[in-house]
Amino acid sequence: MNKGRGGNSGKPGSAGKITRTSRGTSNATTRTASAGSKPGSKPKSGGSKPTSKNEHPNKKNVTDRDKRKYIDYKQKVKKGDPMPKFSDDSIRLNKYLSNAGVCSRREADVFIANGIVSVNGEIVTEMGYRVKLTDIVKYGDESVSPATKRYVLLNKPKGFITAFDDALGRKTVMSLVKKACKEQLYPVGRMEKEATGLFFFTNDGDMMKKLIHPQYKAKKMYHIEIDKPMSKEDIEKMISGIDLEDGRTFFDKIEYVKGNARELGIELTSGKNSVARRALESLGYKVHRVDRVQYAGLSKKDLPRGNFRHLSESEINFLKMS
Repeated sequence: MNKGRGGNSGKPGSAGKITRTSRGTSNATTRTASAGSKPGSKPKSGGSKPTSKNEHPNKKNVTDRDKRKYIDYKQKVKKGDPMPKFSDDSIRLNKYLSNAGVCSRREADVFIANGIVSVNGEIVTEMGYRVKLTDIVKYGDESVSPATKRYVLLNKPKGFITAFDDALGRKTVMSLVKKACKEQLYPVGRMEKEATGLFFFTNDGDMMKKLIHPQYKAKKMYHIEIDKPMSKEDIEKMISGIDLEDGRTFFDKIEYVKGNARELGIELTSGKNSVARRALESLGYKVHRVDRVQYAGLSKKDLPRGNFRHLSESEINFLKMS
């Protein structure tokens, strides 16, 4: 039985598969109308609009710690952090220096203003000055060359945290890609310590920014094993939207793997931390295994667990253009 969001019946289809194809006008109108009200606000006199408390009687109270731990990236950039634009023709001088590892962009602005940086033999003090990759850039008397951009995909094993480093001395994914290249790589996004599957690294700041930007909506697909068969009603709840500590989350597609209701293929674009696990646990399921099998259109085919590979030119262009 296939069901879309908000549907109570559907045409016969493949068993165990429910796909959200569209949100529907009525649902969108409802969410838009409720978005303007603040939690706990009183209704206007003469109105019949219920308070947030009445609208969501089962919604959990969100502590400051929860907000810091689980806040969606979308909320951090909602005031207008634009999507990055990829251009190989020219680059801002401060970014050029930062990419080369000379300093941060802010420090580069200070060096440029003080006349320490030259381009093709001429001192440049103009903020926002753009240089081409063929230009000769010098910091003082030393020539500066931009770092080669690298894009690396890892099939992450269990037991590694996805941080750049760890004060507690735990194993990080950085140890698994230290031989990938001489340039410094940075992890993109996050995964649970015990989760396995695709994880991405790069030293391309624009690519990193794009992949975690809410407007891009990088699609992720997981193979998840749970302790008991999942009902179709619970699948529909997750597709229709489920309330968690950090707000409502929607799942794009959920289906049984090879007809086994204890193994799920879950597709989503949310960047919230451990969101699939938390959604399943809120419905009373215990998660035994989480494996990310696809990330932003990239597959782990022919990539053994614990190994990494560099993206092909066509894959890099796909990520830039999609």
